[in-house]
Amino acid sequence: MKLKQENAPVYEALTKHMKNRVVRLDVPGHKGGRMNKPLRDFLGEQCLRCDVNSMKNLDNLCHPTGVIKQAEGLAAEAFNAHNAFFIVNGTTAAVQTMVFTACKAGEKIIMPRNVHRSAINALVVCGAVPVYVNPGTNKKLGIPLGMSVEDVEKAIIENPDAKAVLVNNPTYYGICSDIRRIVDIAHKHGMLVLADEAHGTHFYFGDNLPVNAMQAGADMAAVSIHKTGGSLTQSSLLLCGKNVSEGYVRQIINLTQTTSGSYLLMVSLDMARRNLALNGKELFAKACDYVSYARGEINKIGGYYAFGQDLVNGRDIFAFDDTKLSVHTRAVGLAGVEVYDLLRDEYDIQIEFGDIGNILAIVSAGDRELEIERFISALSEIKRLYSKDPAGLFDHEYINPIVKVTPQKAFYSDKKAVPVKESCGKVCAEFVMCYPPGIPILAPGEMITKEIIEYITYCKEKGCLMTGTEDLEINYINVIDE
Repeated sequence: MKLKQENAPVYEALTKHMKNRVVRLDVPGHKGGRMNKPLRDFLGEQCLRCDVNSMKNLDNLCHPTGVIKQAEGLAAEAFNAHNAFFIVNGTTAAVQTMVFTACKAGEKIIMPRNVHRSAINALVVCGAVPVYVNPGTNKKLGIPLGMSVEDVEKAIIENPDAKAVLVNNPTYYGICSDIRRIVDIAHKHGMLVLADEAHGTHFYFGDNLPVNAMQAGADMAAVSIHKTGGSLTQSSLLLCGKNVSEGYVRQIINLTQTTSGSYLLMVSLDMARRNLALNGKELFAKACDYVSYARGEINKIGGYYAFGQDLVNGRDIFAFDDTKLSVHTRAVGLAGVEVYDLLRDEYDIQIEFGDIGNILAIVSAGDRELEIERFISALSEIKRLYSKDPAGLFDHEYINPIVKVTPQKAFYSDKKAVPVKESCGKVCAEFVMCYPPGIPILAPGEMITKEIIEYITYCKEKGCLMTGTEDLEINYINVIDE
């Protein structure tokens, strides 16, 4: 019997399993919560009872032939992909699988430099060589944009031996490159196209949103269902087109993904896919309405700039994701991270992130009108109480890298720790980034410049959460010991 999108095979199998009086002589050791009653009381008995191990009736994520395979098939159908894979190690694992599938050690991959750290981590592990395409920048906002088709084509022509092109679709800020044309050009030169769609789940179901990777003809896409699709944190999908071997991709996934796949995460993917397939258009239309209203009201406050479709230029901002509520804050004299902290500490509003000049609020149909109004009112009050002269604020987020050696060679080189302020001119041997969004300021193999040191110092002073270095205080940085 052919399954329909109304079905949820993992959910249905788990529901049936829960009705059986199975003696639990396997892992997990909490035995449905009986061994750890405080945990059971905190999370709920149903949650702990659903936290089970792989078994015949529930299939096995590493080699699915039953209900997981059926659920992945329904996901592929819903997302218009040739194959879909459940990922329970986060979208990081999906991004890394894409790179590992496309590239071996020493082979080139073309990508924007404003990628998530997971993509550069993949280069460290597999030894692929990045060919960076610097994204465009918006001088007013100071943020990295998308890649222009002309820059991507130039990189392809200059590196005909590259194996793949990686595209952000969209960026954290909601900005999209012209992925259709990039796919066409890459395929003409025999290259795969990989899409980081961590923030693009809704592209597959919403109306009047940018094109999704599968529709554009991309070969692989990493999709964070948990970010805007309604599944549990850490659950994701890897989508693949017909040009990629299903069996080989599964082997690559199994190199790094856990052999103890969480059924809580898998059932959340199964049920989120069903909800999106049946109700996605309505859900994302509601989210767009919320954001459109908020964008208009925030821009009426003055000082703030909630940007949107007005940025689109057909080049490095080919399209904009209307569900993203991105707000530029520098004109009110506050760094984005300062507004982020004020919203959380003074108004009990937790937004997605604040960087040097912008904030981002993630809005979904799960929000309520009252919460949107609270956010708008809080921004108005923050401007009234805390605004100041913007002079002296750092005016850009992205600094073009100077790449000296490959990420893998730098990361595994002999290294020494030096004070950040004394590192100018040396080659970085580790990552430095603000999280979120997790886009490296420095990646292994890149030259440390005075501008980068000033940027790191400024981020620390403004209270950004800095990560990536061996030194947790970010006072020292590992450099190649030459």
